[in-house]
Amino acid sequence: MPRFSVIVPVYKVQAYLHACLDSVLQQSYTDFELIVVDDCSPDGSPEIIDAYAAKDPRVRPVHLTENVGLGRARNAGMAQASGEYLVFLDSDDTLTPDSLRAISERLKETDSPDVLVYDYARTYWTGEVRRNEFAALLGEDGPASFPLDERPGLLKLLMVAWNKAYRREFIEELGIGFPTGYYEDTPWTYPVLLAADSIAVLDRVCVHYRQRRRGSILSTTSRKHFDIFDQYERVFAFLDSRPELARWRPVMFRRMTDHYSTIFTKRGRLPRGSRAAFLRRARAHYRRYRVPGHPVPVRTRLRHALVKLGTHRTYRTLMLALRVKSRLARAGKRFGRLARGALLQLHYRTQLLLPVRDDYAVFSAYWGRGHSCNPGAIEAKVRELAPGIRTAWICRPEHRHHVPTGTRRLTPGTAAYWTALARAKYLVNNVNFDRRLVKRRGQVLIQTQHGTPLKHMGLDLQDRPAAARDMDFGQLMASADKWDYVLSANRHSTLVWERVFPASYQVLEYGYPRNDRLLQASSHEVARLRETLGIPEGSTAILYAPTYRDYRTTQRTPVDLERMLRELGPRFTVLTRAHHSYEAPLAAGESARLIDVSAHPSIETLCLASDALVTDYSSLMFDYANLDRPIVVYADDWEAYEAARGTYFDLRAFPPGTVARSEDELIDIFATGHWRGSRSAQLRAAFRERFCAYDDGRAAERVVRHLFLGETPGLPAVVPLAERCPVPAAASRIGVPQPAEPTLVAPVPERP
Repeated sequence: MPRFSVIVPVYKVQAYLHACLDSVLQQSYTDFELIVVDDCSPDGSPEIIDAYAAKDPRVRPVHLTENVGLGRARNAGMAQASGEYLVFLDSDDTLTPDSLRAISERLKETDSPDVLVYDYARTYWTGEVRRNEFAALLGEDGPASFPLDERPGLLKLLMVAWNKAYRREFIEELGIGFPTGYYEDTPWTYPVLLAADSIAVLDRVCVHYRQRRRGSILSTTSRKHFDIFDQYERVFAFLDSRPELARWRPVMFRRMTDHYSTIFTKRGRLPRGSRAAFLRRARAHYRRYRVPGHPVPVRTRLRHALVKLGTHRTYRTLMLALRVKSRLARAGKRFGRLARGALLQLHYRTQLLLPVRDDYAVFSAYWGRGHSCNPGAIEAKVRELAPGIRTAWICRPEHRHHVPTGTRRLTPGTAAYWTALARAKYLVNNVNFDRRLVKRRGQVLIQTQHGTPLKHMGLDLQDRPAAARDMDFGQLMASADKWDYVLSANRHSTLVWERVFPASYQVLEYGYPRNDRLLQASSHEVARLRETLGIPEGSTAILYAPTYRDYRTTQRTPVDLERMLRELGPRFTVLTRAHHSYEAPLAAGESARLIDVSAHPSIETLCLASDALVTDYSSLMFDYANLDRPIVVYADDWEAYEAARGTYFDLRAFPPGTVARSEDELIDIFATGHWRGSRSAQLRAAFRERFCAYDDGRAAERVVRHLFLGETPGLPAVVPLAERCPVPAAASRIGVPQPAEPTLVAPVPERP
């Protein structure tokens, strides 16, 4: 008996069927049967099903002689099922990699519950992926399995069949199946959850729920939406047959009323002329199934009143009044925003007439994100070396907690923000300030940059439309004209900045202050950081941090990280860091050895905690090279990236370490140890010689002493590369007796 019977009903989905079936057959967990039910589909789907069955014995085709609809097609699949658990998958959706393995492991952990509920993500035709908004309900804290009474909030989840695994014997004992008509999931899902003695949850996205451009069947205009009444009659008939479940009637009544009002209020669901009849049917059900004294949340009382009264014209009048009110409110808000903006600019112009404050410095990074990068390191050093200078940090409210307590927090767009921009002597950023900033005489604007350029920047993007997009080059140069100083970490950066941002600033080859921490950390700090991140003791931690692609509008994850970990074995852990321009993580799930660190505020912490870096074309490689730890470049789409963005040198010809051009090569590099072999060390040494010239751990001190304290002579000299002692990677010290902590610079011999 297989562990799973995966049942896929098929009707007119030939464009999506290959992806659906492949997502099942390519699962790492193979103990399943795939029952594909052809619901007399008129397109090429039957031929596709037969072709898959001919190639893979796990595929069991079922061809129906007439079109019976989704519900009865699922029933036909269940009749053929022999698996321990039933898993339903719609034929335009897909399973995520390793989801069956995760489901099986969770079933084992929770002692084979009647139902396991797992998560899904909506995948839109635009490329957007959005996780279920009620994902928090699937938290795995608490009892391994439970009855619905203990977690009734699960009823807020989408009531569909395909986000659950069902113990087949439980379903057979329940004697339940899918009815005909629209909303066939309703009289299946509610009875199953209510009757289950044991339910478990899996906090992992296992299904990608495709949102087609033209929508689903349930979003089309049809009188078939009247089927909802028959479906809820079946739900209440089930409750009538189970007196022990009578306590759920008020809940089902509320769910029913909400559902009816949703269908009625959704535009385009009910055909013209049918809305009054729909309300009359809804009112009849309301009166038939109402449970006296049931509480109704305030936010839904109006909709419940609509169903209770069934007054179509009254509802239309009320909704018209609400729409008018809403439009007036929006117009008022627009006027308020315009008036507020005008007043703030008047305030700013007034502040520009007042003296510049020599003891005031304002910092920001990455368009209002938290305390980080080069500005963050400089701000900390200002507080240390120049305590007489007051510092402020510009950040959005959600990042305020990252700002040190001794630093004033400024919210963009407020009066205090504009006052600071007008009055502060020092303005420090790694991107540009608001374009409306007026650079005053006496102000010092320090552009720190935020990486060594591999990809084309500035004016070099003028002939790269895929990368430049809607960039205003005139405005870009106007911003550069406000810079007084630009930081550089190496001569390569200096030459690029001066060419692509031609202006009258001075380049300071002092190194990047954010990298000071990489040269100053100790082994004890590395151990503490690894423990904080949850890296298993004795594990080799790989930081995987790809950059974004200008030629793509959606995130691309070319590496199957779950497969990589399976191949490499338990001694490896992967930290995944998605680029900040993407909102989704790089992997669908997490485990003890696959840790998503995309939201971590400090990339320097992640570098120190890891033993090796895997990246593609990210500037992080230049910073990471300061640690003198292995770097592996994964360049599987170099030609496309080079064509779209352009690069200043061929990374494959001058890499910081071993180069992989496919997933198999990447896995092999780590499996064989080439990632830290002699050839990798030679490549890294040459790379460091070229790009790590000035990052010696004292960059921030040089900036502060020069620009904030005026100590131009006598600045700390740059420590030669050969004399720097970055902290070793944790993996290199496993099982090796530890010497005393190294000093930052090798001791200088005394003069005779």
